[in-house]
Amino acid sequence: MSKVIGIDLGTTNSCVAVVEGGKPVVITNAEGERTTPSVVAFTKDGERLVGGAAKRQIATNSGRTVSSIKRYMGSDHRVHIDGRDLTPQEISAMILTKIRRDAESYLGEPVTEAVITVPAYFDDSQRKATQDAGRIAGLNVLRIINEPTAAAVAYGLDNEAPQKILVYDLGGGTFDVSIIEIEDGTFTVLATGGDTHLGGDDFDERIVEWAVAEFRRSDRIDLTKDPAAMGRLKEEAEKAKKELSSALSAQLNLPFIAVGKDGPHHLDLSLGRPQFEMMTGDLLARTVQPVQNALRDAGLSASQLGKVLLVGGSTRMPAVERQVRELLGCEPSHTLNPDECVAMGAAVQGGLLQGGGKLAGATGAAAQGLVLMDVTPLTLSIETLGGVAPPSSPATV
Repeated sequence: MSKVIGIDLGTTNSCVAVVEGGKPVVITNAEGERTTPSVVAFTKDGERLVGGAAKRQIATNSGRTVSSIKRYMGSDHRVHIDGRDLTPQEISAMILTKIRRDAESYLGEPVTEAVITVPAYFDDSQRKATQDAGRIAGLNVLRIINEPTAAAVAYGLDNEAPQKILVYDLGGGTFDVSIIEIEDGTFTVLATGGDTHLGGDDFDERIVEWAVAEFRRSDRIDLTKDPAAMGRLKEEAEKAKKELSSALSAQLNLPFIAVGKDGPHHLDLSLGRPQFEMMTGDLLARTVQPVQNALRDAGLSASQLGKVLLVGGSTRMPAVERQVRELLGCEPSHTLNPDECVAMGAAVQGGLLQGGGKLAGATGAAAQGLVLMDVTPLTLSIETLGGVAPPSSPATV
């Protein structure tokens, strides 16, 4: 059996990992990066670009560049390119194909098996669409597992003490919260919740809306009528959001963003962190109720949590950490890389599937095999990570 890779197929960025020497290792892509933008672009001369090269097309080739397709998984949404109507599964398969090839280049051997993660609140149609995308990309998808659960598995490898943890996962397009009990190598998901249409993209959009309004007021030009200008602005908004995670202000600077009767116009705006947090406060507030519901469903109070894990790139925003601290009364953990831990957890399960229930070279709980008891919105599934799910239990969790 070839190496089984673990894939976090993200809304904005994807990550892939594999187990080596009993530990999950993130695989760098052909560009030397540890994550790959989940973007596909089609150039006018027929070339297809995926990843970083595609993301650079957003500003100049916005009408033929596809991003955040994960938000449409399992739906009737179509992308019309060159006379073809492409499904979200087909676009996602293009991203997965690049990931598979990067993994093959790293490992020096063909890759045919994978474990792919999805948001905990993905329904059956969304999970099946993800599995179909893997099949189109030439992958036998051995398992579809929940992103927060995968993160908990990555955390639990080196933290074997019995505890209950809350995983707060705010990614590019989805929000998940899960409460998981870890004890003697068993991971029991006590409760889960979330919002499949809330993520970093929404925070970016607020900056875009603000910048469009400011430019319309100052220059009397509507940027929404120019797709190329909006592509540039969206890219600049994402940069500003990231900058505001470490700085108190960010500059949006886009020369020659528009041309009026009086000549070229330039966009130059300063956005402070307090202003950004005020304009996105309602988005962050939407994460409160799912957290409270998960605690209620698990029959726990916040004081009974042993750890709170922040997962997903959007948790780097200071307001997120502040809200989690105020909501749960504890300091969130920074032991995991929020961009990589989901793929690492998926790789652990892949390694266990490959090793018949144990990780070669591992110590502790991972060497003995791990057991996952996961709950989805519709069903309760019990599954041995390294073996075959019982016949009465769904194979996708």
